[in-house]
Order: sequence, then C-alpha cells, then structure tokens
Amino acid sequence: MQTDKFLILTKLLSIFLILTSLNGVEVNIRKGLPYVDVDINGESVRIERIQDTKHKLKNSYTKTSRPAPPFTIQAYQPIKGIKTIGELDVIDFILKDVNNNTGVLVDARMPKWYRAGTIPGAINLPFSILSIKDNNPFISQIFELFGAEKVKDKWNFSDAQTILIFDNGPWCQQGVRAMKNLVRLGYPKSKILYYRGGMQYWQILGLTTIKPK
Repeated sequence: MQTDKFLILTKLLSIFLILTSLNGVEVNIRKGLPYVDVDINGESVRIERIQDTKHKLKNSYTKTSRPAPPFTIQAYQPIKGIKTIGELDVIDFILKDVNNNTGVLVDARMPKWYRAGTIPGAINLPFSILSIKDNNPFISQIFELFGAEKVKDKWNFSDAQTILIFDNGPWCQQGVRAMKNLVRLGYPKSKILYYRGGMQYWQILGLTTIKPK
C-alpha cells in the first residue's frame, strides 16, 4: 500500500516537473510577466530576459570606469521637466506607444553603437543630427516624422508623438545632448522621456537586443 502511494506521488511529481519545464520561465521580466510580444515593422519580436542564470556580459558594458570627463555620471533627471523612466516603463512604452504609433523610441547614439545592438523598436537618431547650428536641414524632416506641423514658420507640437530617448547608460552624454537640442528647438518637455539606464542596464538585466537589418 505504501509502495503504491509512493509510486503515485512520484508520477505526480514527474508530471509537475514536466509541465513546469514546458510552461514555466525561471527568469521573468516581473512576477507574472515572462515576456512581451511586440510588433516591430510588421515582424513579431519577443522581449524577454536571458534564461541562463549563469550568463555574464562579455562586451564593453562590463567596464566600470571610463575617463571622466567626458564620461561623467549623468544626473537622474538631467533636464528639469523631462521624466526619467526605468526598464518596465520602456517595455510598456514599446507595447503601447510604439505599437500604436503614438510614440517613438529613439536610440540617440552614433550609428556604430546602434548597429552593434539596440532595444527592439528603436530608431537611430544620433544626437549630432539634432544640431541647432546652421539651419539644420534635417530638423524639418525629423519633426514631421514625429507628427509636428509647421504653421507660419512655427512648429505646432499638439499632435506630435512622445519621444523616449536612451543611449549607452548613466555614464553616456549622447541622450542628454539629444534632449537638450530638442528642447532648444522647441520640442515640449512633456513629450520627451529619458531612459537613463540605457543599453548597459538593459543588457545587464538580460533583456532582448536586436541588430538592425
């Protein structure tokens, strides 16, 4: 009798372990959220964390110290009036705003960084292209892309999309410089968000990165 009970328990435990291995995710984004599927340019992309709990970064984001200046630590809120957000907010922004064309995720780094890997859904808009010098010819194209409208030599941002800007991380100035240029050009602070953690924090957390095609 005891042997039969033991065998039944063993079988139940085996079934439980099989189901757990098939359906369970050990490294979740947060409790109850193992991954998020988003549509990026008509292609489904899954944002999730690396499941190997022994995985370690081997790229430049393992470096702790860089010459400062220029690589000084950025303030948590470098520009008053622009909200700083975290990883869960970025994922939510991609899911709701990028997918619904109400927001733009902007990688403000130089193209070589972007090509090496970026956050799913991000477009590359290097901080340098937002220069306010010499009547920058790209500004009109960029603002129109964001949904702003020019009326009598002035920009109307009432229907402009929210922009979420990031760079390499807290030691990088590229995102902050991009935001400062946007503000000088008149873009409303209320329509700009800053992900301070950038690619370094994103990768430290094992979140999905993609290489643009």
